[in-house]
Amino acid sequence: MDYSDIQPLLNAYYRKLAATDLRFKRYLHDRIDWSVRLVGIKGARGVGKTTMLLQHIKETFSNINDVLYVSLDNLWFENHELEELVEFLYTHGILHIYFDEVHRYRNWTTLLKHFYDNYPDLNIVYTGSAMLAIDNSTADLSRRQSLYTLNGLSFREYLEYENIATIPPAGLEHLLSDHAGYALNVSSKIKVLKHFDDYLRKGYYPYYKEAGEDYMMRIGEVVRLIIDNDIQAVENITYITAQKIKKLLMIIAGNVPLEPNINKLASQLESTRDQTLKMLYLLDRAGLLILLTDKAKDYKHLTGPKKIYLNNTNLMYALSDRISEGTLRETFFANQVGAVTSLTMPEQGDFMADSQYLFEVGGSRKAFDQIADLPDSYLAIDDVECGGGNRIPLWMFGCMY
Repeated sequence: MDYSDIQPLLNAYYRKLAATDLRFKRYLHDRIDWSVRLVGIKGARGVGKTTMLLQHIKETFSNINDVLYVSLDNLWFENHELEELVEFLYTHGILHIYFDEVHRYRNWTTLLKHFYDNYPDLNIVYTGSAMLAIDNSTADLSRRQSLYTLNGLSFREYLEYENIATIPPAGLEHLLSDHAGYALNVSSKIKVLKHFDDYLRKGYYPYYKEAGEDYMMRIGEVVRLIIDNDIQAVENITYITAQKIKKLLMIIAGNVPLEPNINKLASQLESTRDQTLKMLYLLDRAGLLILLTDKAKDYKHLTGPKKIYLNNTNLMYALSDRISEGTLRETFFANQVGAVTSLTMPEQGDFMADSQYLFEVGGSRKAFDQIADLPDSYLAIDDVECGGGNRIPLWMFGCMY
């Protein structure tokens, strides 16, 4: 192998790097310890993993030939081996390699372990599907790497991405204790409710800007790719099962929030209860559904969820013919809060966060009737800029990352 053999990879790398904009960076970029020898970044398709890799390369390396970015779904690998590429790069002094779409390459976990163990000064950063279950892989990467998850744009990030406002993130306990001050600071700068409505329709996946009017169609295409490519690259499923997963997703999209009867769903899919549960959890891991359970989710021991939502409000607009305001609010809350802390289904109220804080989600006239006198209980209220006491504006839960 020589440089002429890898020229197609170099050309793709140079083109992507030249087109990479540094003006806006995702929340995760500065949280990653890039000095670790093996860094993994997983997340749903379309949330911005590739851009984040290229941004880091562009601002870190003065000589772009000291590093290589390569997507492992590149056709180049149809007649070349990854081991041969890494050996060539390493022996030619390239000690930083960035692998994109790692789950698309066979035996990738074994290879990463091999590279880590046998190239002691090689630094690897990789991205992969949100479904990657490193702890259950055939090669033990969990003690060799730092693994991060990238979520879609938060409402706070959307405001910055649109050059509307730059505001600091606020953790859950900060919001609970000082939401009025935070809300006054934001609402004094912008008409926050107008932008919140826009975000619910088109702000979660960063590619909404390039997609323009085709954004909803693009979401549909990405959903198909997730099921046909990403899920099948991680899990050994048949074509028939993939078609059943699509049908299951659309059944749920037309009935969210769904309090599922698993046996009835299985009958609709001409499947078994266990297979139906597995498909639900695959869609949850893939970033297409949110399964709300009464205890912390355990992907090794699948239990029937108490309630099911689509993963985010943009998916609702893309996949559902009817949008309920109540469901829209609950989906937003589940998506944004669930990205930073655990959410479960309480006996009373809508959500239990961090096994401690009870939330009811509703419109501006929502009262405490359902959770009155319960400790650590709060209302997440839509259509208000500022709240008071235990009544917190819903939009603020989009400012947590």
